Amino acid sequence: MRKDTAPRTLLQPVTAGFLAALVGFGSAFPIVLQGLAGVGASPAQAASGLLALCLVTGLLGAAHSIATRQPISIAWSTPGAALLIATGVPEGGFPAAVGAFIVAAALVVAAGLWRPFGRAVVAIPMGLASAMLAGVLLDLCLAPVRAVGALPELALPIVVTWALGWRFARLYAVPLAVLVTVLIILFATPIPEGALADIWPNPVFVMPELTLPAVVSIAVPLFIVTMASQNVPGLAVLRGNGYQPEVAPVFVSTGLFSAASALFGGHAVNLAAITAALCAGPEAHPDPARRYLAPVAAGVAYVLLGLFAGFAASFIAASPPLLIQAVAGLALLSSLAGALAGALGREDERLPAVVTFVTTASGVGFFGIGSAFWGLVAGGLLLALGRKGAAR
Repeated sequence: MRKDTAPRTLLQPVTAGFLAALVGFGSAFPIVLQGLAGVGASPAQAASGLLALCLVTGLLGAAHSIATRQPISIAWSTPGAALLIATGVPEGGFPAAVGAFIVAAALVVAAGLWRPFGRAVVAIPMGLASAMLAGVLLDLCLAPVRAVGALPELALPIVVTWALGWRFARLYAVPLAVLVTVLIILFATPIPEGALADIWPNPVFVMPELTLPAVVSIAVPLFIVTMASQNVPGLAVLRGNGYQPEVAPVFVSTGLFSAASALFGGHAVNLAAITAALCAGPEAHPDPARRYLAPVAAGVAYVLLGLFAGFAASFIAASPPLLIQAVAGLALLSSLAGALAGALGREDERLPAVVTFVTTASGVGFFGIGSAFWGLVAGGLLLALGRKGAAR
């Protein structure tokens, strides 16, 4: 009896873990590559960043799960990558962006080590943080509409595939749209000769540079977005399934590993939010004590998927930008919906959140500092002014 049961108990969490990794990778790798390119990374540096993120995500998730016997899933920051797309190349280029990645990672470590700072971060009004994220995502989520207007014969099949997937198999909607995009690019659009010649991923070390505009434009919003849209929901998923992980070790380790991956182009890793439910819920195993095996399997899958980082980067670089932006926008629609709901949830924060949203979405920066930071400043000042007036 034991011989029959053991393979079954192992098969379920392993299947759930591999599924979580495939969905996470397939849904978000175009966003990661676009984000890194958006802040100045070359195709080789973007491939190196994706490779570093895959390795760190896989190894850290497996290590945490084995050490704690809890299904602690790690992922890269997809909203953070979307933020990079909207931010643009900072003064100093990609080395300055890498310096900002390291500062953001240091802030995550500080949130884990220094409790007052961690509590202060959690105290940031969720409405403003969500509104900033929604402002960052808005322009990206308009890309599918623009693509249909410019290239209807190519973009419509992608959108229709996503819509049908959302209707019948929501978990696979974005991966299916990515697959259809790949097929359309392969068969319907010309890829430059030799564009896919060098597809083996090679780590590329990037010497970081610290510049104030990059720290303010990238590091601070990246830190807030990662905490508000990844770490906090990730903890909620774990606690909702009956697990109580120690917060400090998770924050410290993800911060340190984020800094390490940044030296090779990666932007940030954190607790998984969406795919975490696959590994922490009953789908992974009926016995909660056995679900930790799912993130271990997901870790193995991420390491293997990292081997395709070079091909993915070369393929994205050689593809029509509008189609890549379209599938990225489809992948971010659910994040935009969640961010808008969070931004408008509380009536007393609603107008400051709208100010944060429109300021961020405007894309207008000052003094070399991007609109995401100014959106938080504008909304925060209006919120403080409203509360001061109410107190009187």
